[in-house]
Amino acid sequence: MNTPIKPLADRVVAVREEISNKTASGFYLPDNAKEKPVVAKVTAVGPDVKSLKVGDKIVYKEYSTTELKINNIEYLIVKEEDVLATV
Repeated sequence: MNTPIKPLADRVVAVREEISNKTASGFYLPDNAKEKPVVAKVTAVGPDVKSLKVGDKIVYKEYSTTELKINNIEYLIVKEEDVLATV
């Protein structure tokens, strides 16, 4: 995926993973009842990022991101220190 955002320093750009709108028992959930996922796929990394690369799936701190919508795609800008794990 080519991203229009070039991250600086220790930032990564990621796209949030879509979650299912259907529960395990087959019920459909409305959009306002779903939790925001905290897993995203990295689409670009800044020059100072040491442990992540494009294509990694990451778990991040939910309230420490900057969200930006370009061409109907929601991008997240996350500091490397706010990434908790890779999946």
